[in-house]
Amino acid sequence: MKEIYAKFVSQKISKTRWRPVPSGSLQTAETFATGSWDNEENYVLLWSIGDTGNADSDGGLEGDHQILCDIVHHGDVMDLQFLDQERIVAASSTGSVTIFLHHQKNQTLSVSHQWTAAHHHAGPGSPSYSSAPCTGIVCNSPEIVTVGEDGRINLFRADHKEAVRTIDNADSSTLHAVTFLRTPEILTVNSIGQLKIWDFRQPGNEPSQILSLTGDRVPLHCVDRHPNQQHVVATGGQDGMLSIWDVRLGTMPVSLLKAHEAEMWEAHFHPSNPDHLFTCSEDGSLWHWDSSTNVPEKSSLFHQGGRNSTFLSHNLSGQSNVHQPLLSSWLSTDPAKDRIEITSLLPSRTLSVNSLDVSGSCLVCGTDAEAIYVTRQLFS
Repeated sequence: MKEIYAKFVSQKISKTRWRPVPSGSLQTAETFATGSWDNEENYVLLWSIGDTGNADSDGGLEGDHQILCDIVHHGDVMDLQFLDQERIVAASSTGSVTIFLHHQKNQTLSVSHQWTAAHHHAGPGSPSYSSAPCTGIVCNSPEIVTVGEDGRINLFRADHKEAVRTIDNADSSTLHAVTFLRTPEILTVNSIGQLKIWDFRQPGNEPSQILSLTGDRVPLHCVDRHPNQQHVVATGGQDGMLSIWDVRLGTMPVSLLKAHEAEMWEAHFHPSNPDHLFTCSEDGSLWHWDSSTNVPEKSSLFHQGGRNSTFLSHNLSGQSNVHQPLLSSWLSTDPAKDRIEITSLLPSRTLSVNSLDVSGSCLVCGTDAEAIYVTRQLFS
């Protein structure tokens, strides 16, 4: 079992994110941000992971994560992303989007910029106006894309006071998450099981492509793009299933993997080792999925409790026509020959694991049990 350190923090943690390591740097992730929800007062906090941990009275490992600084956040933190080394973007249940600036000399956080009504139902000033939660953000500095319960997509620039582009009524249902495919293209997932691709170079409010499970309207909660193969994306939803999609091929997922027993809140490919993927769920579990070809005698054994990973369907889109050497391991796994190895990373089930992030050999996750878990030994 990998050593994973718990820290109890007296607030429900909705989001956890590592501060990016400078490109080309050999240093490991040392600082992470968290956001809270469902508390009387919510906060964005920056933490240092500390050197060591100690065994606690329950036989678990108690972490030595230290708070560097914090700042009050109005509303629940619905999403959290680093724009760069100094700036963090937070999405709020009030519909606002805020850029926080980290002052490293005196270890404080301040509001750098805020778009207060980024997401709302009806227009400001109208009798029916009400705020709508901003549910997801993705950053590619200086650009920030936000999505919300109002079905709206905003493209902001950190140096602009107003939105550069807004697609009103982009979706008639709630948009839950967003990621970049390529710089001008984004992909959103919604509450009726659809993936939609949007190209900011195109005028109008129509997506360039729509993908979904035929006849299935299970809400999708999360999406992540493969870091090296931009056509490969993973999604997770209300039924706990993990779906792998090749957006070049038709409108159906390539693989459906039976996963968690309740909502899957986040799925993340490892940024530098994308044969590995990590998911977390309302059912209190945090899983490491390994599809690498060097797993000896691959089996579907689930390490903590013998749960099997089951392929419900495969090759739905006839990907055999794709040039084989370019296939991601997530697209080329043959369920008759291979199994994806799944490891549970938490020592025991807890309340909902709401968020996770991975960087190098480090992982952080946050839970409704008011705990933050950190490991520095993902691949040991």
